[in-house]
Amino acid sequence: MAERVIIIGSGPAGWSAAIYAARASLEPLVIEGEMTQENWDLGRPPLGQLAITTEVENYPGFPSGDLSAYLENALPAERRQMMAPHQKHGVSGPELMELIRQQAVNFGTRTLMEDVTEVDFSKRPFKLKTSGGATYEAESIIIATGARANYLGLESEKRFKNMGVSACAVCDGALPRFRDRPLVVIGGGDTAMEESDYLAKFGSKVYIVHRRDSFRASKVMAERAINNPKIEVKWNSVVDEVLGTDASGVTGVRIRGTDDAGKTEELEVAGYFAAIGHTPNTEFLKGQLEMNSKGYLKWTVPFRTNTSVEGVFAAGDVADDNYRQAITAAGSGCMAALDCERWLSLQGVH
Repeated sequence: MAERVIIIGSGPAGWSAAIYAARASLEPLVIEGEMTQENWDLGRPPLGQLAITTEVENYPGFPSGDLSAYLENALPAERRQMMAPHQKHGVSGPELMELIRQQAVNFGTRTLMEDVTEVDFSKRPFKLKTSGGATYEAESIIIATGARANYLGLESEKRFKNMGVSACAVCDGALPRFRDRPLVVIGGGDTAMEESDYLAKFGSKVYIVHRRDSFRASKVMAERAINNPKIEVKWNSVVDEVLGTDASGVTGVRIRGTDDAGKTEELEVAGYFAAIGHTPNTEFLKGQLEMNSKGYLKWTVPFRTNTSVEGVFAAGDVADDNYRQAITAAGSGCMAALDCERWLSLQGVH
């Protein structure tokens, strides 16, 4: 028999959808994704982007404190054994995701640690194929596969991720390691301008490194950054290397000019923020759902999570090219589950 609802993806959106779907007695199946090196390298691991994040200071309900006893009591021993030791000053990304996952499992959510490789949304029940070679059918689908941050591809970026390298100023900019320290932002679009302006509230100085002699950002956003006395633009420059140590994390960047025979310069910074966009994880869909100009799934009904195929819903960063926060992803996961439950009821599926 076909599943009533399959949720593809296992970040805040996917697990929040699972909590609501499970409490509605829909017995959801969450296809989490495979725990492979490829998925980690591509920035799409099981449990989502928070699985590769350290401190989480802006998720409601987790002020700074020692959560050791709670984690030991709330999570199964086999899951705790795979996690890094608790740092006793708040919740980490992996800890938060394990707790949300466990909450969904407690209500009866079933899980499958495979990747979805192919879908057929041409008729109901919908069909999915997984990396394990199995085929699943479902009356409804919630897609919550997220979006991965784009980086330059430097080995030094990988080395210092969560040690000063970030792709989200709003997520990480207020952390103690960045306060009153010089920072660098890579990019030239509106996102880079917004992130630079935001970081200037915390850092002592913010460099913007851009490969051209003008920004592609909107004029008002570009002028705001250029006129900020704490922001300095390094025009016609690219990053050659992120500098740092295992003990201190990021300590600087080496940049190279694009218009003067490759002259190099080292900037002393404590944080490196990539602001060169995100890529939604939609390759497996092979164009079966309508997307916007950036490749994100399009919500086709105002204030609802419906996609262009009736019975298929989208939640989280895979459909959100604006906020991209854990809390907004979780909220849209709730919305998708409620939309899905109501739609199933109208189809006579209970």
